[in-house]
Amino acid sequence: MNNGLKKILKTLLPIALGVFLVWYLYDSTTSEQRSMIWNQIKNADPYWIGLSVLIGVSSHVSRAIRWNYLLEPLGYKGSILNNSMMIFTTYLANLGVPRSGEILRPTELATYEGVPFEKGFGTIVTERIVDVIMLLIVIFISILFQADLILGFLNEAGFGIYAGLAILIVGVIGLVVTIQIVKRSKSPFAQKIKVFLTDMLAGITSIFRMKYKWAFVFHTLYIWFAYIAMFYVIKYTVPEMAHLGLGSMLVAFVGGAIAMTTTNGGFIAYPAFVSKSLEIFGISAVAGNAFGWIMWIAQTLMVIVFGAISFLLLPLLNRNR
Repeated sequence: MNNGLKKILKTLLPIALGVFLVWYLYDSTTSEQRSMIWNQIKNADPYWIGLSVLIGVSSHVSRAIRWNYLLEPLGYKGSILNNSMMIFTTYLANLGVPRSGEILRPTELATYEGVPFEKGFGTIVTERIVDVIMLLIVIFISILFQADLILGFLNEAGFGIYAGLAILIVGVIGLVVTIQIVKRSKSPFAQKIKVFLTDMLAGITSIFRMKYKWAFVFHTLYIWFAYIAMFYVIKYTVPEMAHLGLGSMLVAFVGGAIAMTTTNGGFIAYPAFVSKSLEIFGISAVAGNAFGWIMWIAQTLMVIVFGAISFLLLPLLNRNR
């Protein structure tokens, strides 16, 4: 498959999924239910929305502080304000072009903090590995709360355990084979790849050389606590959901996390996946969809507002660099 076709598929597949989910959402609800969903969204208590956004902002600031712990073994220390603005611009970029923020962030880090792109990119890879581990821990805890329900939901969503393990094994084997080919090659291009991978590996392994390991662990736990907390407090905007406990909300959180990874910013998919996971606990489609939309709108507006402000302020505050 050539690169052009891959780019087209990466663009079209999320759009196609979004179109399907729009149709599904429309087809699975009556006009009366859609009206009720809209009314619940309009009447949502702004206090809980504001609290959720505030918690979300604190998680990004915590991520900015944690980032410095990865940069420190490499001999760099970024400004927390700069780090925070880079993170917000990353999420803003990802809303437009999926995963583009992972390239933008180390580029900004190189521009404003003088960290080589490869090393900055390596620290971001480390962050993603830690995030995946934390998500797996959350899924495991969810399984402890609702084993049969969460496994059934994951299978229905197309994320069977055996299929996931098979993809992981094939990916690891492919990575090992590629590394061996690059190591043995003497071509100039392969040498450039070696230098790039060496610098990137230095960024990835900085987690083992950091001075403030426990501070890193604390901020990692806080970031994910904040993710769950900002999701949890939104339930109070929908009266029908106010009685749900932490276990039920964790299942819905996992559903939302899956949606965010399968579509561009979770558009349409997020409310749909969250609503379907909440149906397991007897929450109506109206309440589930209203909750999903309120949560998605709050998150997206936070990213747009703070991302746009950061995009404008970052070069202005660093105009001498």
